[in-house]
Amino acid sequence: MFSFFKKKPPAESPAPTPAPAAPQAEAPAEPPAPVRSMFSPSTWFGGKPAVAEPPVPVAAPVAPPPVAPAVVPPVAPPVTPPVTPPVTPPVTPPAAAPTAPAETPPPPAPIAPPIAALAPITVEAPAPERTSWLGKLKAGLRKTGNGITAAFVNAQIDDELYEELEAALLMADTGVKATEYLLEDLRKRVRSNMATEASQVKLLLADAIADLLRPLEKTLVIGEHTPTVIMVAGVNGAGKTTSIGKLTRHLSNEGAAVLLAAADTFRAAAREQLLVWADRNTVEIVSQEGGDPAAVSFDAVNAGKARGKDVVLVDTAGRLPTQLHLMDELKKIKRVVTRAEATAPHEVLLVIDGNTGQNALAQVKAFDEALGLTGLVITKLDGTAKGGVLCAIARERPVPVYFIGVGEKLEDLETFNAREFAQALMG
Repeated sequence: MFSFFKKKPPAESPAPTPAPAAPQAEAPAEPPAPVRSMFSPSTWFGGKPAVAEPPVPVAAPVAPPPVAPAVVPPVAPPVTPPVTPPVTPPVTPPAAAPTAPAETPPPPAPIAPPIAALAPITVEAPAPERTSWLGKLKAGLRKTGNGITAAFVNAQIDDELYEELEAALLMADTGVKATEYLLEDLRKRVRSNMATEASQVKLLLADAIADLLRPLEKTLVIGEHTPTVIMVAGVNGAGKTTSIGKLTRHLSNEGAAVLLAAADTFRAAAREQLLVWADRNTVEIVSQEGGDPAAVSFDAVNAGKARGKDVVLVDTAGRLPTQLHLMDELKKIKRVVTRAEATAPHEVLLVIDGNTGQNALAQVKAFDEALGLTGLVITKLDGTAKGGVLCAIARERPVPVYFIGVGEKLEDLETFNAREFAQALMG
């Protein structure tokens, strides 16, 4: 192609003008090289016109060059115009080519990490456990809750409503004094809140019950004394030994080293039953077959001190408050424990069957006078228990309630919460 353009100068002197055009034809061949190295999609700019256009004119002149060289000059000018247009397009693509970095938006995708959304998932783990417990408590107190909530069905805020509530609370073993107190408190709340619907009164009654039970909330403290000696009492069949087994599991799960004392030598198989619980919880036990309860308690406290135990749980014989000789024996155990450790017993717990109704209040009064109770454990709230007896205890003998139980499983013993109990009681 370049040899063809060298024959033009002899024909005409103005031929030098196309000569510069030939370098322009070479110019597009050089720019595409850098363009291709930076932007691979732009390679088509230099290939399309340069290869397609020149072969058409060259094919015609190849045969006639010896015949009429003068005819070639007119052909040369048309060749240059097609060459110049392709030169201009490469100028615009480089300007548009910098827009190629617009393909870099993919990096912003990793900038918004979804990992932060996973953090709350772990926070919700403990919630289902407490929700399951509340469901069990509500199911256990359903009988009481149905009796109280029935008074609010299609009811108006009048004297008739208060009379129905009074009957429902008394049927729930709330007791006369606690019932009178709750109704008087409820009337004040209705007036101060200007309640106009029965549903509002129901919520106010739940608040009144929660406030009445709140003084019973207390946490069992372990660690102020080493070992912490806990003496457990209760009538036969209240679930005393079972509650000790559950309490042992709770303490063991918290990392406390527990030692059991089988001081219930009065009931048959009581020692064997406590041995089973000690085996389940993998804790040590001090027992003597047919031994004196006070002596077993004394040995257990000394053993707990010598072995570095955190808690010593003393299981005493179940008895009724009317059995005076057994109540005297219970007092003796407490005195002997004090000899082994001057500050012991640090806790004196009474286990109450939730089905006993108002009799539970009588038990609290009798054992409190004999031993000086520091806490209560309410069991069997999953049966026919009415639950209102806690209101009577809170009003007449406010001994703290450490735990409440709604079943036979180890996890069915939970800490007492006044608000939760009031909500469950109201259905």
